[in-house]
Amino acid sequence: MPKVRIPFTVRDYKALPESETKRYELLGGELVVVPSPTWKHQEISSRLQFHLQAFVDEHDLGHVVGAPLDVVLSEEDVVQPDILYISHERASIIREDGVYGAPDLIVEILSPSTAERDRTYKKTLYARHGVQEYWIVDPALSAVEVFTLKEESWERAALCNVEEALRSPLLPGLEISLTKVFFSRSR
Repeated sequence: MPKVRIPFTVRDYKALPESETKRYELLGGELVVVPSPTWKHQEISSRLQFHLQAFVDEHDLGHVVGAPLDVVLSEEDVVQPDILYISHERASIIREDGVYGAPDLIVEILSPSTAERDRTYKKTLYARHGVQEYWIVDPALSAVEVFTLKEESWERAALCNVEEALRSPLLPGLEISLTKVFFSRSR
């Protein structure tokens, strides 16, 4: 007898026990455990979010938050990006229990266990749902790839290394020194 695949839905995902200590994403109807990030991952995430938040606040552009926060893209896709930005114009997708729709910008910081999925499956998923800009942060290379959405596919707008400033086509005027993102003064 053939095996029948019954996908999990947002309802199933939301019914997971709150006492559960693991983080999950729902990708194509499959529950995927999201491993706890490393110290370096969290340092990079904190610094990048700080600089992005400062720019967005200074120019009163919208909202920046970091993981964990559910982003519901469809009945079978719930992700928890490392950082996301939603413009004031699109703030109606924000609800108390998460985001229901595609953020304007998603940032994923690679780790050995998630790098392949972030570069392939999630990149395609984000394009399919209309995320306008996607940053892939590579701690091993101290680099950031910036992608912009062009007719449901990504165009690489920039590959910034640690000696350069990160700039965003979506947020003109944003300039983040990657030295300040990748290197801690205390270590």
